[in-house]
Amino acid sequence: MQFITNGPDIPDVLIQAQEEGRLVFFCGAGISYPAGLPSFKDLVSTVYKLCETEPSEIEREAFERGLYDATLDLLEQRIPLQRIAVRRSIAQALKPQLRRKGAVDTHAALLRLARSRDGALRLVTTNFDRVFHVAARRTAQDFEAYAAPMLPIPKNSRWNGLVFLHGLISEKPDDTSLNRLVATSGDFGLAYLTERWAARFVTELFRNYVVCFVGYSINDPVLRYMMDALAADRRMGESVPQAWAMGDCTPENEKQKIIEWKAKGVKPILYTVRPDSRDHSALHETLCAWADTYRDGVYGKEAIVVKHALALPQESTQQDDYVGRMLWAISDKSGLPAKRFADFNPAPSLEWLIDCFSTEVFGHWDLPRLGVPAKGEMDDSLRFSLTRRPAPYDLASPMHIAFVSDIGSAWDKVMFQIARWLARHLDDPRLVIWIVEQGGSLHAAWRQLIEREIERFSSLERDGKFEEIATVRSHSPNAVPGKLMRVLWGVLLGNRVKRRAQGLDFYRWKRAFRRDGLTTMLRLELRELLAPKVVINRPYRWNYDAREEKGEPSHIRQLVNYEVVLASDHVRSALHDLSDQSWTLSLPKLLGEFQRLLIDALDLLRELGDADDYRDRSHWDMPSIGPHWQNRGFHDWVSLIELLRDAWLAVLSTDKSHASRIAESWFDMPYPTFKRLAFFAASHEGCIKPENWVDWLAYDDAWWLWSYDTRREMLRLLVLQGKAISGVSKKLLEATILEGPPRKMFRNDIVNAQWREQVDREVWLRLAKLEKSGCMLGNDAARRLTQLSKAYPDWRLAENERDEFSHWMSGTGDPDYESSVVTDVAPRRREDLVRWLVKSRPEGRSFYEDTWRDVCRTRFFHSALALYDLSQDDKWPSTRWSQAFEVWAQEPMPARSWRWLARFIERIPEGTLIDVVNSFSWWIESVSKVSMTNEHTLINLCRRIIDLEIGEESSRRYHDGVEIFDPVSSAISHPVGQVTQALINIWFKRKPSDNDLLPEFLRPILSEIANVEVARFRHGRVLLASQFITLFRVDRAWTERFLVPLFDWSDSGEARAMWEGFLWSPRLYPPALNALKNGFLGCSKNYSCLGSHRQQYCAFLVYTALNSCDGFTDTDFRVAISSLPQEGLEECAQAVYQALEGAAGQREDYWKNRVQPFWRNIWPKSRDLASQRISEIFARLTIAAGGEFPAALSTVVGWLKPIPHAYNIVSLLDESGLCKRHPKDSLVLLAALIDDRHWFSEDFGSCLDSIVQASPKLSKDPRYKRLKEQFQYQRM
Repeated sequence: MQFITNGPDIPDVLIQAQEEGRLVFFCGAGISYPAGLPSFKDLVSTVYKLCETEPSEIEREAFERGLYDATLDLLEQRIPLQRIAVRRSIAQALKPQLRRKGAVDTHAALLRLARSRDGALRLVTTNFDRVFHVAARRTAQDFEAYAAPMLPIPKNSRWNGLVFLHGLISEKPDDTSLNRLVATSGDFGLAYLTERWAARFVTELFRNYVVCFVGYSINDPVLRYMMDALAADRRMGESVPQAWAMGDCTPENEKQKIIEWKAKGVKPILYTVRPDSRDHSALHETLCAWADTYRDGVYGKEAIVVKHALALPQESTQQDDYVGRMLWAISDKSGLPAKRFADFNPAPSLEWLIDCFSTEVFGHWDLPRLGVPAKGEMDDSLRFSLTRRPAPYDLASPMHIAFVSDIGSAWDKVMFQIARWLARHLDDPRLVIWIVEQGGSLHAAWRQLIEREIERFSSLERDGKFEEIATVRSHSPNAVPGKLMRVLWGVLLGNRVKRRAQGLDFYRWKRAFRRDGLTTMLRLELRELLAPKVVINRPYRWNYDAREEKGEPSHIRQLVNYEVVLASDHVRSALHDLSDQSWTLSLPKLLGEFQRLLIDALDLLRELGDADDYRDRSHWDMPSIGPHWQNRGFHDWVSLIELLRDAWLAVLSTDKSHASRIAESWFDMPYPTFKRLAFFAASHEGCIKPENWVDWLAYDDAWWLWSYDTRREMLRLLVLQGKAISGVSKKLLEATILEGPPRKMFRNDIVNAQWREQVDREVWLRLAKLEKSGCMLGNDAARRLTQLSKAYPDWRLAENERDEFSHWMSGTGDPDYESSVVTDVAPRRREDLVRWLVKSRPEGRSFYEDTWRDVCRTRFFHSALALYDLSQDDKWPSTRWSQAFEVWAQEPMPARSWRWLARFIERIPEGTLIDVVNSFSWWIESVSKVSMTNEHTLINLCRRIIDLEIGEESSRRYHDGVEIFDPVSSAISHPVGQVTQALINIWFKRKPSDNDLLPEFLRPILSEIANVEVARFRHGRVLLASQFITLFRVDRAWTERFLVPLFDWSDSGEARAMWEGFLWSPRLYPPALNALKNGFLGCSKNYSCLGSHRQQYCAFLVYTALNSCDGFTDTDFRVAISSLPQEGLEECAQAVYQALEGAAGQREDYWKNRVQPFWRNIWPKSRDLASQRISEIFARLTIAAGGEFPAALSTVVGWLKPIPHAYNIVSLLDESGLCKRHPKDSLVLLAALIDDRHWFSEDFGSCLDSIVQASPKLSKDPRYKRLKEQFQYQRM
C-alpha cells in the first residue's frame, strides 16, 4: 500500500500485523533527522569537536571503515576523563531543534502506530534523545518509558510502553544515566555478547512480534549487533520470523540494496532518495499518512471490508493481494468485519464464496489466530478454508460413542455472519450447487436462518407488502427466491438431497435378510434404503443468465441439473441376484411399502416439475413395465416400479382377487406410472374385466388411449386382451379409436398436413394392434383400417414391438440395430465408435438423442482416442467436438482433457473451429484456470480464436424478448471475452509483480484487442477494464497508451462498456484513478448509462472522496456528486454511512477527520434533495458516529424528515445507549423521524424512559410530550 505518491509500498502483511497489534517499530537515528539530530556518523564527528580533539590514526581508520562504535571506544580510552567526557559530549550533541517544521511529526506518528486498538503501546528505539517525550506531550499520547538495562519482557501481558534499548538521556543528564548509554563497541559487547540483556530482549521480541526497522542505514552498527544476535539464535535452531526494514535507495541501486538487506536477514521496504541527498521525506510522510489512516480506522479490518466488498475476488499482482486482505479481515474472530460484510449494501457477490471463502488457503500457521491451539510440529499438509475449518475447543462437538444428534460444532461469530450474508443470495442457484458440492447437509443454525428468511418473504408477499420486497431487492438482488428456487430450497431443507457420503449399504441389508428373513427392523431399514432422493449437479453449461435472456426461468433444469435416485447406491445390481424363495415369499408383505415409496418418488418429481397427473418420466426411464431389453437400467429410481410390479405378481400367484383390487386402485391414483401398472395388470388373463379396462381407455377424453406416457402398456393390453372384448365394450373402444386423439394433446405448431398424417398413424396403429389380438373388428373399424393401409402402404407392425414404445434406444450389437433410431447408444469398441461419430443424423427424427455426452464424461480416453483417430484422417465432426468441449469444460475434466488433447488440437481446421468456437472458447478458459502445461499451445489457440470473424449472436442478452445492453454478461459469454480471460489466467500463473511489464506473449495480443475499430474485440476490452488496476500496476505505460483513452466519454458507447467492466469489480488505487480522472468524474453525468453498476459507481465515488485521493480536489467531487440524480445521491449517502461504520472503534475520529470535511466541502447543500431514504440513512449515520453523535446530528438535522418505518433506527438508538448519554439530542432525532402516523415498538418506550431518566427536565419538552402521548395512546 502506497500511502503517498512515490512513497514506499508497505506490504499487506505489515499493515495487517500493525492492525492486530503484532508489529513493533524499531526506531533508529533517521527518525530524528527532522528535529536536526545527527546520524551515528555525524554524532561521532560532533563528539570529537566537543571534546576538542582530532582522531588518532587508528581511530580515523575505524571511522572511515564505518566502525563508529569502535571509534568512540578508542576515543574513551585515549582522552582525559575518558568515558564521562565522551558521554557528556553525546548528551550535548543530541539536543533537538524542536522549533523546526515537522520536528516531532514522525515521532508522534510512530507513537500512534505503535499503540494497539486496546491502548497498549509497544515501541522500541535505540536513540538516546527525548524527542518521543516532546511528541507525546504535544499530542497527548502519554507513555511509560523503559530505559536500559531495566527492560520489560516483550510479551503482550507484560509490556506497555516505549523501550529505550540502548539507554535514555535523562531530563537533567547525570553521570550515572550517561554511563548506561550503549554507545561504544565495549558497551555493545556487554549488552549483546557478555551480559546479553539486550540480546535476550531482541530475541524474545522477534519471537513474539513482527519487527520493522525504521531510521537505520544498511551498515548501521546497531543493526549489525542485533542481527548477529538473531543469527546466533538461528544457529541454535530457534525459529525467527521475518524482519523488515524501511530503507532508502537511488533508482540506480535498488536491486543492489535489496540484495544487501536480504544478506542481513532483513526484507527491505525501499523508498527513493536522490543521490547525495538527505531528503528522507518519503519515509516521514509515509509514516504520518499511515498513522492518520490508522487513527481513522481506514485500514482497519472493517474498513478493508467496506473498501473491497464491491469488488470481485480476482487475481492481481503479488503486491496487490486485496483478496488476501479481505480474508484476513473477515476471519477476525470478533466477527465484526464479517458482520460488516454481511450487512453491506449492495450485498457482496456470491463469487466471494465460490472463488475465495471456499478455497483452502489457510494452513497450520493460521490456527492460533482462529482460536485453535496448534501442535508443536508444523503440519504442512493441513489446509482449510474460511467455510470449512477446525473449530476452537469450546465450539467443537465432543467425541462420543452414543449421542442425541450429531449436529457438528457450534458456529463462531465469523461463520454466523457468513451464513447471514449467504441468506441474502437465496435466489442464486449457485448457492444450492455449492451446498451440494460441500456434502449436501446444512448446519442446523443455517437451516433455521434460511427457513426464517423464506417465511419472511412469503409473509410479505401474502400481505401485499411489495414495496418492502422491492427495497430488499434493491440492496440484495438475489435475496428473494423465486418460485423455482423455493422448490430447490424445499428439497434441500427437507433432507431430500442425497448427501455425498450417504450411499447406504444395500448389500449389508441383503446379507442380513438372507440370514434372518424379513424382520420388522429389516423392513423399516429397507424403507430408508429405498427412499427417493435428489442428486443435484451443475448444468452442462452454466446458464444462470437465463432469466436475463428469456425472463424468469420456466423449469428447474434451467437452473441446475438433477436426477431422482434412491438413498442406497447400486440397488439394481444388488437386487439382481435376490430372487430366491424367501425373497419371493416376502414380496407380498412389502407391496404396500413399495407403493408408498413409488408415490414419494413421483411426488418428488412433481415438486421438481417433472411429473403431474398426466405426465411423468417413467416411460423414459423405464420404457416397459414388463421385462424388456429396452429397460437399460440407467436410473435406479425405477427399481421401485419393478419391485412393486414383482410384488403384485407375487400376490397374483396366490390371491387373484386381491391382485385385481390392487390393480383397480392403481388406475385411480395420480401419475401415468400407476396407469401403466394398471394396464400391465389388466393384460394378465382374467385379472381385470374387459369392460373395466375399456372404460379406463375411454376415460378423460380417452387421454390414456392416446398418451405417449402409457403407450407401451396400452398397446400390449390391446394385443394380449383385445380378443376378450365384445358387445358394448367393443363398440365403445372402436368408436373411441376412430374419433382419433384430442388436438390438445399435441403441439400447436403442427401444420394441418402433418396433423392429419399423425392422426391417421395413431388410429391405424391401434386398430392394427386390436386386429392382431384376434379381435374381429366392426364394420366401421375394419373399413377405416383398410383405407389407411391402402393410403399408407409402407406401414407395417414392427416385429420387435418397437412401434409400442414412446422412444426407442438402440446401438451397435443390439438385436434390432438400425440406422434410424431415436436414442442412439454409442458403441463401446474404439473402431465402432470412430465410424459411429461420422455417420449422419437420421432424417425426420426431431427427438433424436444419443449417449455421446455421457461417453465424453465417463469414458474420456475412449472418446478422445476416437476423435484423435478421425483427426488423423483429417475428419473433424463439428457437432461431436462441440458436445465434447462442453463436457470437458466442466470440473474435473479441463486439466485431464488438456493434458491429452494439447498434443494434436492445434491442427483443428479453421472451418471446424468456427463451428465449435463457443464451446471451444469456454473449454479454453476452463483449461487456463487449472493447467500450467503446454502453455505455448494454449496461447496459440487463443490467438486463433481472436483472429476469427465471430458474430454477436452468442453474447446477446434479452429480457422479456427485448435485447438489453449488458457489456459484462455479453463479454463473459463471447468467445473473444473468454479467451481474453484465458490469457489473463495464463499470465497470473506467472505471479506478476508491480512494474514487471506485460510479458512478450501477451503485450501484442492485448494491444490488438484494444483496437476500437474491431467491434467484436469490445468483449475483450470489457474484461481488460475489469483488470485495469492490475494492468496499470504491472505496465503503466502500456495501460495509459491503450486503455486509458477508452474510458473517455467522448465515445459514449465504448466508455459505457469500459466503465461497466471496471465497476464490475472496482478497487481504489490512486495512481490508476488519477489516470482515469476525467472519465471517472464524467460517469456522474452519464449515470443512466452505467446499467446495473450504478450503485457501485456511487459507492466508489464516495470512498474515493473520503480517502482524499491525490490529484482530486473537493470541487471535483462536489461537482460529480451534485450531477447525480436522486437515486444516485441516495446511494452516496448509503456509502458514507457504510464507510463510517467500517471505521469500527475509530468512528469518532473518522467522523471528525473524514465524514465532517466531506459533508462540509462536498455534499450538496440543497435540502430539496432530501428524501425519506436519505433521512433514514442519515439517522443511522448519526448513531454510528458514537461519541460524535451530537455533532453528527447537528450537521445532518436539516435533512431529516419523518419516515414510515423507523423500527430499526429506534432499536439501534436504544441499543447504542445514546439516549442516556445524549438525551436531548436523542429526543431531537426521534422527533424529526416520527410523525403522528407512526406505529411504535417496545424499543421506543425504552428510549423515552432513558431520555427522561438521564434528563428529567426533558419531560416538559413539547416534543417529548407529543411522542409520549402517541406511544401511550397506541398502547391503549
